[in-house]
Amino acid sequence: MRDSRPYPAPSLPAPPLWEQVAAGFVIVMLTGALIGPVFAPDQGETPILRLIWLPVYAITLGLILHRLGRMASAWPAWIILGLLTLLALASRYWSIDPGVTDRRVIALFMTSAFAVYLGAAFTGAQLPRLLMYTGLVMAVGSLVMVLAFPAIGIHQAENAGLWRGLWYEKNQMGIVMVATAVATAAVLTAPDRDERTVWTALLTLALSVGLMLGTQSKTSLLCLMAGLGVIGGLWAMRRGGPVLSVVAIWGAVTSAGIAAWVWTDNSALILELLGKDPTLTGRTDIWESLMRRVAERPWTGFGYSAFWGKESVPAHYVRLETGWLVPSAHNGWIDLLVQVGWPGAILVGTVMAITLIALIIRLGGQGFREGGFSLAYLLVFAVLSTSESVLLSHANLPWALFLALTTRALTPDPMPRRHSSTVPLARRPRGAYLTSPRIVPN
Repeated sequence: MRDSRPYPAPSLPAPPLWEQVAAGFVIVMLTGALIGPVFAPDQGETPILRLIWLPVYAITLGLILHRLGRMASAWPAWIILGLLTLLALASRYWSIDPGVTDRRVIALFMTSAFAVYLGAAFTGAQLPRLLMYTGLVMAVGSLVMVLAFPAIGIHQAENAGLWRGLWYEKNQMGIVMVATAVATAAVLTAPDRDERTVWTALLTLALSVGLMLGTQSKTSLLCLMAGLGVIGGLWAMRRGGPVLSVVAIWGAVTSAGIAAWVWTDNSALILELLGKDPTLTGRTDIWESLMRRVAERPWTGFGYSAFWGKESVPAHYVRLETGWLVPSAHNGWIDLLVQVGWPGAILVGTVMAITLIALIIRLGGQGFREGGFSLAYLLVFAVLSTSESVLLSHANLPWALFLALTTRALTPDPMPRRHSSTVPLARRPRGAYLTSPRIVPN
């Protein structure tokens, strides 16, 4: 009887356990879990936080040195990292707070360097698997905080009753749980899935989705639906063959067009149904005020990571115009414009476009082996960037994961051959039926 199960796609050996633990630790730090709320409850920059990051940078450098061979093969990603860092560093010459810009550029470089390491060292399904286990640890810790220490794990004043787990606020936990859920779904659909970890993956998926729902973050919910939709669609296309693939692509394009048309004509009604006011909780007022600041310095911005300082005059005008202490633009692209101007926005947009094209080209090989994680998370990141300030950000997991995907997309694939997800039509004849050649060479 023919075995109907798909052949597992071969994969490279996973990094040793100690390396996975070290990388997982850096990932947890990039989320800001627990450390920030404990040592800087007002979300300000403190000397102790700078000291805490020094060991993280040391671990990052150690991991990079340990994988020098793979780091060299990721040279396109290093070029991109260099261009982004040089742009941020150049902004110190017109920054309204050069000291902050200098410190944040260092943090940006180290975060991005770790991202390049992450994308180059963890191939195939190894990256989503690492994110799944790391996310499970943070999910369990968040659940403990919500149930046992609600003063920390649940908002008490603003957004009272909404879950925030190990983080400052609900949106942070929401996007971490979304990344965990998307990575776990990719692990479940990857061809080299280990059947012994299925129950762990299902538990992680259920826990991360439950915690995300506890935040009641509409942005996180939209990101989750987008990410899981891509992974589910790619899995169905692999299993259904070329006919279903054509139908799925046609349906996706048509649905996107209809959704765009409905949103254009009924955006206010849709927002009300989602429990949002048409101003997106005052965000449109912030964006209008910020675009007036952008018009003052369209090509330079006000310096990398300098705009939202406590002594910032342009930020003070925004807060006066909106009537509240605005902490950020709540839009990655506008925040990028006020920091490094249109050159920065164009550069980041170009990197995203290159990443998308490369991931689509490599979908049949690398994308298949990783369960479609890269393409799914790229869509999550694109959606998130319209609501949160995650572009070109220092010490930030969403940006690090995006740059890791860029690295995976541009680094030579160690296993470029495409592996079919179905059983071959004909098997190799068994040895018992083989006969020796009738003509023997002299």
